[in-house]
Amino acid sequence: MTPDRVVVFIDYQNVYRSARRVYHDHLVDPHWFGQINPQALGEHLVQDSNRDRVLKQVRVYRGLPSNSRDSRGYSAARKQLAFWGQLPDVLPITRPLQYPEGWPNDCLEGEKPNEKGIDVQIALDMATMAQRKEYEAGVLVSLDTDLRPALEYVADLARSWGKPRAEVAAWTAEGQMCSRLSLSRQSVYCHWLPESVYQSVRDNTDYSPRR
Repeated sequence: MTPDRVVVFIDYQNVYRSARRVYHDHLVDPHWFGQINPQALGEHLVQDSNRDRVLKQVRVYRGLPSNSRDSRGYSAARKQLAFWGQLPDVLPITRPLQYPEGWPNDCLEGEKPNEKGIDVQIALDMATMAQRKEYEAGVLVSLDTDLRPALEYVADLARSWGKPRAEVAAWTAEGQMCSRLSLSRQSVYCHWLPESVYQSVRDNTDYSPRR
C-alpha cells in the first residue's frame, strides 16, 4: 500500500513561545532558547504513529520584521529563513509584521509588533490542501484557538471521505498542565511532545547579526 502523505503546519511564533513557557525561564534564558528545527519536528511527527507514513512537507509560518524599522530583527529572521530553506522538506511562509504607530520610541507602553494574517494563511492552506487531497494526514502545531475552524473542516472531510485525518501536536512536561487544540464535537489525535523530543528537535543557533 502507498504510505500516507503527511503535511505539517507549524505556527512558528506560537510554537516558540509555548516552548519557552513550558521549558524555559524567559526572564533568564537567551532568546534563541525555544527555537526548533522544523525538519526534525516533522520527521518525529511522521514516526510517532503506527501507520505507514511519509513526510511530504513541513510548512512553517512566521512574521517577518521590517528591514527599515528593525534591521537587526530582519537580518536574524532572514538567516533563520535561509537555514529553513536548505532543509529538504521545509517550506517557509512569511507575512510582514505590523508595527504600532510610532514604534519603538513613540508608542504606547507595552505595544509591540505583531503578526497579522498568519492564522488565516495557515487555516486557508490546511483546508485547501485537504480539499485537493494533497495529504492523508495534516498535523497542526499550534495552540491558537482561531485555527479550530480549519481543524473542524478537515475533520468533517474525513467523516465524509475517510481521509484526510486532522491531528495536532503540543509540548508537554511533567508537573505542568499543558494545553492542546481540541474540538468539542470530534476527537482529534494529539502528538504530545515531551521535553526529550523538544531537546532532540531544538535549534540552539543565535541568528542575531554581530554588532
